[in-house]
Amino acid sequence: MKKIFVVVGLISIMLVVLGFSTEMDSKQSLAVNDVVKVYGPGGPLGPIKELADQFTNETGIKVEVTAGPEAKWIDQAKKDADIIYGGSEYMLTDFMLNHPGIINEKTRTELYSRAAGILVRKGNPKNIQSLEDLTKSGVKIIDVNGAGQLGLWEDLAGRKGLIPGISSNIAISVKSSAEAIDLWKANSKYDAWITYESWHYRLSDVTELVQLPEEDKLYRGTPVSITSTTNNKKEAEQFINYLKSDASHQVFQKWGWK
Repeated sequence: MKKIFVVVGLISIMLVVLGFSTEMDSKQSLAVNDVVKVYGPGGPLGPIKELADQFTNETGIKVEVTAGPEAKWIDQAKKDADIIYGGSEYMLTDFMLNHPGIINEKTRTELYSRAAGILVRKGNPKNIQSLEDLTKSGVKIIDVNGAGQLGLWEDLAGRKGLIPGISSNIAISVKSSAEAIDLWKANSKYDAWITYESWHYRLSDVTELVQLPEEDKLYRGTPVSITSTTNNKKEAEQFINYLKSDASHQVFQKWGWK
């Protein structure tokens, strides 16, 4: 009889433990779902992260932003992404083509545009003041052939007949801004990088910004979309609407957007 009571007691304890464990798992799952997960390239990280923190403080809804080269976050994004943003319109379109079904195309919207400019070394030792100056002998240019900058220098140069001169001065081409930043910091032989003005505000300690005349500038967009698998659609929509507010626009402008 005592053995029966012992067995029943052990079973009861196990059921309580399992029930508690299930309840904890459920609470943890809810906690995870309460976090709006945002993924995208590093370029727009500054304003989006700042606004995510503000949004969390104001609403209590946690927003977690993961940014950088796509290869570093795509596997996790496939599991839990609520929002994907791009560094340009074509960049988000490429994402949709490469990963069909992740993005809910009906929710795609544009935030703000940003202009291209020229980043140079502190003190601007090569005295680069214009696109024409990038064709001078001895100027070494970094080209980012991707990350929202695909064809950016060519579109700028083509309108002024400068494609041959700038092309001959491109010392290296890389696929991401992260690679360009590493090269820029590691090797002072590179003199210029045609990219978005906004990158200067992330690299103000190692760059100066040469702004192009308005008639020479090119602008590209910053699209954002909710995923088709989100469990936080209402919260994701709320955050995107927050990003599109006048106050948020001012934050983007502070980081180099129009």
